[in-house]
Amino acid sequence: MERRHQLRVAAIHDMSGYGRCSLAVILPVLSTMGIQCCPVPTAVLSTHTGGFEDVVIKDLTDYISPTLAQYKKLGIAFDAVYSGFLASTEQIDHCLDFFREYKDSLKIVDTVMGDHGKPYRTCTPELCKRMGELVNVADVITPNLTEAAMLLGEKYPVELTAAAARSWLARLCERVKVAVITGVPLADGVIANIGCDREQGGFWRVDCDYVPASYPGTGDIFAGVLTGGLLKGDSLPIAMDRATTFTQIAIKNTYSYGLEPRGGVMFEPSLSWLVNGNSACGFRKL
Repeated sequence: MERRHQLRVAAIHDMSGYGRCSLAVILPVLSTMGIQCCPVPTAVLSTHTGGFEDVVIKDLTDYISPTLAQYKKLGIAFDAVYSGFLASTEQIDHCLDFFREYKDSLKIVDTVMGDHGKPYRTCTPELCKRMGELVNVADVITPNLTEAAMLLGEKYPVELTAAAARSWLARLCERVKVAVITGVPLADGVIANIGCDREQGGFWRVDCDYVPASYPGTGDIFAGVLTGGLLKGDSLPIAMDRATTFTQIAIKNTYSYGLEPRGGVMFEPSLSWLVNGNSACGFRKL
């Protein structure tokens, strides 16, 4: 009898104990989608850093390279290597080592550098510059609008016309196969997630319902579901639609309960949707 292959992802991200972001959301999302997620933590934090004081942080830079060495020794294969928050240029070197070792795997880079037009306090100019090295070897990138502007050397825009959005995506896709920019305010008054697949062609948008609140970890949820969808054979617009729908369900549930935004989104009750649900946002050409 032929053995069935279970999809497996190496997720190089941080782990926050409280706040529902990074590995704390990526692990359950990918597991629910039937994909084995092998965490390679870059740091462990008591909480995320968005609005909390006295955060306890344990840097795990020295953990990453020996982990890769053991995986190589054991002959463990990965269908995707997926990087997120990186705390130093040394960690970028270790990610590049993972990408080189698993050169035939899908390489996903969530370019965690900033938001709302500003770099994160942990993102130094050197780290931002070297993030470009990861982008240059990636297959898929998922920057938000701030990070897309940083990668392209553009000023952070108040909004993008459809033509400008296509231009930004096309420029990113000179470096990668698939680029998705999240949370883009378009000139028609709608916030959308937009994407381009260089090989399959086409520019896509999935419009988002506005909710007057901001929650940490939603980008991690989106990128996790997008990764799972692409690995399971979704086209880019279908994967974007699936990721947007699930993220919006979690946001709306959280907002309806009036929960503190710093705690992240209440996604746990909706995980079954990833197994049984149908995309509902609707994708269309950009």
